[in-house]
Amino acid sequence: MPSFDDVYAAHYADLTVQLYAYFGDRQDAHDVVQEAFYRALVRWSSVSRYDDPVAWIRRVAWNLAVSRWRRARTALSFLGRQPRVEPQSAGPGPERVALVAALGTLPDTQRRAMVLHYMADMPVAEIADREGVAVGTVKSWLHRGRAALAARLDVTDHSGGE
Repeated sequence: MPSFDDVYAAHYADLTVQLYAYFGDRQDAHDVVQEAFYRALVRWSSVSRYDDPVAWIRRVAWNLAVSRWRRARTALSFLGRQPRVEPQSAGPGPERVALVAALGTLPDTQRRAMVLHYMADMPVAEIADREGVAVGTVKSWLHRGRAALAARLDVTDHSGGE
């Protein structure tokens, strides 16, 4: 029964050359042959008793190579069906940039309350529960946040509510 080290030393280079000819890429060939030898090593107690353990390793290497080739072919096929030019978006307008910048100047509690209430459509009571504060505190944060944003954005607060 040959040792794993003997089989590896005697056949690694030959298998790598075979797979290199198939792939056309030396690194892919090394990767596949290494993986095949690794799989043989973890099963060496049974693989070593085969009539030809190298044939088993070669078959595993070729199966891995074919699988890798198929995955690459599928990926290339998918990429070939994708639009050649990615759609362009205009990006955020000046109003949105100004709003985000103004939100960034608010204290954390006011900013969170404003974002959760106006952008995430979360009710005041739910924000209060989430933040662990009274409903009146959230209303105060929202009022102060609206006032601060109105001053920074040069608008008047017409909401009058929560």
